[in-house]
Amino acid sequence: MDRRETAALLAYIGRLDPRTIRTDQGEARDQLAQWHELLGDVPLATPHGWDARVAAQQHIRVSPYPILPADIGRPWESYKRDRLNRHTDPTPSVDPDDQAAWTAELVGARRAVASGVARPAHHRQITSRRIDPGLKARLREVGSCIPPEARAALAPYRPTRAAREAAVAQGQPDALSVRCEWCQAQVGEPCRRRRIDRDGYARGNAPRATPHPGRFDLAAAQHHQQAQQPAMA
Repeated sequence: MDRRETAALLAYIGRLDPRTIRTDQGEARDQLAQWHELLGDVPLATPHGWDARVAAQQHIRVSPYPILPADIGRPWESYKRDRLNRHTDPTPSVDPDDQAAWTAELVGARRAVASGVARPAHHRQITSRRIDPGLKARLREVGSCIPPEARAALAPYRPTRAAREAAVAQGQPDALSVRCEWCQAQVGEPCRRRRIDRDGYARGNAPRATPHPGRFDLAAAQHHQQAQQPAMA
């Protein structure tokens, strides 16, 4: 606020609470200087929800004590803090290699939001809408969101999954689609090496790169049963 806006605010407050009116010219001048010194960086009003007169009105309405500059400054700080908490920095439009310009645009956007000149920028949210039918057809054509080149590069680091995908691609039954009766591995989990010591207790439980042979037999039997059901129907 400039001095004229501060004087207008004091005049508005004086109409609501005559206790703040200073009849002596010197006291009125000192009051104006004090309020302007403390509220010089607080705007009188902004386009997005802040109005110092509303803050003064709310204080006078609920508090029996005369209003002070702090009763305007506290709501203003809360207003700025709330807006910055709801603000997510949008990507600057300048060259990211220009660090000075990048930082300057971020700082300028934050100052504009904090001062009430601009609205907080929110993240775009996912809306509940129908999936594009063309996208479904594209996914069926591609088969996976992982490119084949990336899948091949990851195969040495995921031997179990790579063997499973290769078996399915060749039309063989997926051994991990059934529960292993030997090591009790659940569906989707790799088989485990169960080494038994002389006392009959398990000494190891490391995952196997390939499923147990019995699990292949169970998967083949299930695959054959599922293949027979459409024919019987």
